[in-house]
Amino acid sequence: MNSIQDIKPGDFDHLTPKLVLHAVEGAFGLNLTGNITQYNSYINRVYELHDEDGRIYMAKFYRPGRWSEEAILEEHSFIRDCVEMEIPTVAPLADPDGHTLSVVEVLSDSENLQDFYFALFPKRGGRNFDAESEEDWLRLGALAGRMHTAARKREAVERQYCLPGPVIGTCVQELEEDEAVHPEHQQEFFDLAGEILRHIEPLFEGILLQRVHGDCHRGNILERPEEGLLLIDFDDMMTGPAVQDLWLLLPERADECPREFNLVVEGYEHFLPFDYSQKKLIEPLRAMRMLYYLAWSARQRNDRRFRTEHPHWGSSAFWSKEIEDLREQLMYCIASE
Repeated sequence: MNSIQDIKPGDFDHLTPKLVLHAVEGAFGLNLTGNITQYNSYINRVYELHDEDGRIYMAKFYRPGRWSEEAILEEHSFIRDCVEMEIPTVAPLADPDGHTLSVVEVLSDSENLQDFYFALFPKRGGRNFDAESEEDWLRLGALAGRMHTAARKREAVERQYCLPGPVIGTCVQELEEDEAVHPEHQQEFFDLAGEILRHIEPLFEGILLQRVHGDCHRGNILERPEEGLLLIDFDDMMTGPAVQDLWLLLPERADECPREFNLVVEGYEHFLPFDYSQKKLIEPLRAMRMLYYLAWSARQRNDRRFRTEHPHWGSSAFWSKEIEDLREQLMYCIASE
């Protein structure tokens, strides 16, 4: 285990390029150059690194306190299952002892220890995939179907369940305990979150659950000329309904783009049958994602970069707009009942 001093627990503002290079070199036995590029990523920190032989890597430092070691390893396990079934993705590299997850033990100013987990990946480039033709939408559905054949090989016991109770309950608890909601809007916001939960929870009864990518939007799909579509970023993997990995691929609400929805499902069913009853979960899942995103943002609202790029986050006007959007989404959820 490496030890680096003087980083505040959970404070990415103190994770300097020098510390990143030192940690990765020590864990993986690499000789890195001084070239380091930080990528746009709020919840974690991702860096491009180069070694002296010209190889390029991506180092992913997980936000402390978000996932346990076991939960992160379940992400790696899911990726390995995909690789074994020849589903194009990027697997984490193993260190000399065969481990894909390393940790830096940090001593803060207050003498408390904080673990920063990190993994190393080979860099795989590609271009953003913009679906336009019928064939493109079929390819997206087929990619999701192939990924779900790997997903069903095993369970994820340490990851969150993509169900209204666990997701909304956790988000509400975090926002309440962190006092993230503006005082003027606390009562209205929490009452609305409870109303959404009451309406959508019965819709999930009896639904088959499995491992899902969790964040399977087109921004996490690249196209490479030599191997087709490449699925990346399994950080939000969870246990949930299969449709969670389909609706995020769509350009609009499912009822507003029936052609694309049907093509995605057709591509999916080249590999697995799709339970059409799950279509009614799409708008509830969207509501859950909206609440999840608020809690996701609240966790990092004190990071220097987040404050700079979102100076109005948390203001009265901000929460007024969020409540308005959630009320509109509630109407879509009610229509799904």
